[in-house]
Amino acid sequence: MRVSVVRKNIKFLPDSRRVVARYFMNGQERTQQMVLRIMMLDEKQVLQTLEQTLREFARRHRNISAVFFRHCERIRPIIEGMQIDYEGMSLDRKMLIGSYCTMEYAIESAAIFNPSIVEDFDQTGLEAGEKRVIISFRATGEGHISSIVFRRAILDRDNNLHIMKIGNHIDQAEIEHKTLFNKERFLTKLYEMHTTDKYIAQIMQDLPEEFEFVVLKNMLVESLKDPLIREERKVALEEILWLANSFYDLQFKHDSDITERVIFPISDSESRGIEDARFVRFVDDNGSDRVMATYTAYNGHTILPKLISTEDFYSFRVMPLHGEGAQNKNLALFPRKIKGKYAMLARIDGVNNYIMYSDRVTQWNTPILLQKPKFNWELTQIGNCGSPLWTEEGWLVITHGVGTMRRYCIGASLFDLDDPSKEIGRLTEPLLSPLEDEREGYVPNVVYSCGAIIHNNSLILPYAVSDYCSTYAVVDMVELLDALKKSK
Repeated sequence: MRVSVVRKNIKFLPDSRRVVARYFMNGQERTQQMVLRIMMLDEKQVLQTLEQTLREFARRHRNISAVFFRHCERIRPIIEGMQIDYEGMSLDRKMLIGSYCTMEYAIESAAIFNPSIVEDFDQTGLEAGEKRVIISFRATGEGHISSIVFRRAILDRDNNLHIMKIGNHIDQAEIEHKTLFNKERFLTKLYEMHTTDKYIAQIMQDLPEEFEFVVLKNMLVESLKDPLIREERKVALEEILWLANSFYDLQFKHDSDITERVIFPISDSESRGIEDARFVRFVDDNGSDRVMATYTAYNGHTILPKLISTEDFYSFRVMPLHGEGAQNKNLALFPRKIKGKYAMLARIDGVNNYIMYSDRVTQWNTPILLQKPKFNWELTQIGNCGSPLWTEEGWLVITHGVGTMRRYCIGASLFDLDDPSKEIGRLTEPLLSPLEDEREGYVPNVVYSCGAIIHNNSLILPYAVSDYCSTYAVVDMVELLDALKKSK
């Protein structure tokens, strides 16, 4: 039974004007040469060059001078290693050095896609039938580096989306790394990542059961300086450092609009991007709620599933996921516990849907096979398109399937509320397939979502169009649930 889908006439398009001031370091030797040349300038030349830079870029960024100071501080060890009195340098000279260690990066220049949507914490001041929402996107720029950006909107009683104005600047967050680690849990995650055992032992054997981040980092950095280091050992040590860098908190300024906050790759584990965040409004058994998302961190050769959590969209806590089930991509958290346990969807083998239960939101083991590819439009693989949605009839799971010519379609399934391993129904035909005008893009023939909500008894389904831009569709819940129940 084919379900009616109303595609809305709205598009979120890439915008190359949205830039972030990113740290730029062109290698130690070239940085030293650059610093020497700046040190040869007199104070008048320093001020003149700095004023010209600020004149051109201050309007494009909030407090760009603070960014310059911060980026200069990052190369302080290099400067002091050149026997230069860092404290004796003028503030203008430090700012100028920092400006040479800064570059603009257009975070959305290539694509804005794979959206998810959650209810805003603030639902005040709305009329009947309206809902304030936050939409997240995977934004991609030069080099296909992905980050997370946000938009705020209001859904009206007719399910039309009214997008709030986008802010003028983009801010990166302040970062604070976790300072203390449990050795046993840290080692377990390294083994799950298949890091070479002998190099793990060499580094970890002298550390206590509780060790400090800075101690491990200094050990690894020192070992990586060895000019004769073997490639296998270098990769292993980088993976250990990668994991240690993956626990951190983010804090955005309170004078920034949500559209101005970007979660940009910060740790080494994310150097090649933050992919496909599946945000969900999670309500705990005691009634407290927070927004959490699973996403995939990628550093160019290894992926690491991670969890991000926030209660206000200003402060975010980031941590890796552990366990045999925390593998591959495509993890999606249920919005509430089931029989006292957290529940998660996954696609650990890259082909099939799985479900897992856990007492800890970061620890996932014993995945249970949930769905296999069944219909011709999903015979390559099946996975989720975001967190399950609670309905009185069961858990609604929006799925994606890959068929011939690597065409991605969106489907739907219904599972038992008390035991989500029991399938109630599954659409035999796609809910959404790429239309002719949706086939062209960065990756052709793809429609894909990372999360939907239910509003006014309708499924609100944001989705990406061929990994280039995004839009959304509306599906009547009565018709959808009826089709799912009859599909058995």
